[in-house]
Amino acid sequence: MDGRGAVVPANLCSLSAVTMDSLTVVIPTYNRAKVLRKALLGYKAQSDPEQITELIVVDDGSTDDTESVVRLAGAGSPFPVRYLRQSNKGPAAARNVGIREARGRLILFTDDDIIPTPTLVAEHLAWHAAQPGLAEAILGYVTWAPEINATPFMVWYGSDGPLFAYGHFKDCREVGFSYFYTCNLSLKVEFLRENGTFDEEFPTAAYEDVELGYRLDKRGMRLFYNPEALAYHHQYVSFEDACHRAKKAALAREVLLRKEAGRLHASAPNLKRRIGRKAVRWAAPFLSPLKVFMDKTVPLPWGVYRVMLRVFGG
Repeated sequence: MDGRGAVVPANLCSLSAVTMDSLTVVIPTYNRAKVLRKALLGYKAQSDPEQITELIVVDDGSTDDTESVVRLAGAGSPFPVRYLRQSNKGPAAARNVGIREARGRLILFTDDDIIPTPTLVAEHLAWHAAQPGLAEAILGYVTWAPEINATPFMVWYGSDGPLFAYGHFKDCREVGFSYFYTCNLSLKVEFLRENGTFDEEFPTAAYEDVELGYRLDKRGMRLFYNPEALAYHHQYVSFEDACHRAKKAALAREVLLRKEAGRLHASAPNLKRRIGRKAVRWAAPFLSPLKVFMDKTVPLPWGVYRVMLRVFGG
């Protein structure tokens, strides 16, 4: 991915020159103990791990050894590691548990497959020191972990696709609520508690963050982009994986369309959408042979990836 350009706040001279604040890391998780272990080790390996007030893992009803992984990570940790468990309700509900339980003044949302670089927390804290307003939030940068060997399709998927659009942020200092990505995002806890938390009607990890971003934006949130707050997405995503995720996201989109924020996603006339669905069904047999090329190392035009996911992702 590219898109790492950003203007550093003028009063941010160095990470060591700013006043740090208390920060709670919140990680929702579900049956990903192996990669979660990598993420937790990444926070223990921060350049100054004592900057972390606490790390909260909210287990969304896992059936693997998630609890033992978290308990082990907490042993000898320079900060408290708290394990909280709920029945399987989805990531929106899990993050709300983290918001209610957070003891820090700042909260850093991330995911169980997001591995922090050693200065991730320091970067978030430094930018909050430079942007101290209650409504000011910081979005960090996420790219594929080097050991994943991302395919050209994955590069598109995380730069200009439906997963992330970091490729749109070149030279951006402030971005809109549509980029409220909770894989690497920090806010003031007080602002969240006063102005809105995640809507737990969303069943999966899709649109629940954008919907909250819309409501917070209406209450004055400003979202600043710091590409140096870097973390790695430790997950291989095939074309079939992306299609499966798109089909699940379609269910969450139906929830979104019932919300005020959903009006932004429903601007196309019904007739145009019906024609689009018919075109997709017509095109599928002709485009099916291209599937074998989607996970190859030879890059295709990004427009091809976009059309293929639209056709086969539903």
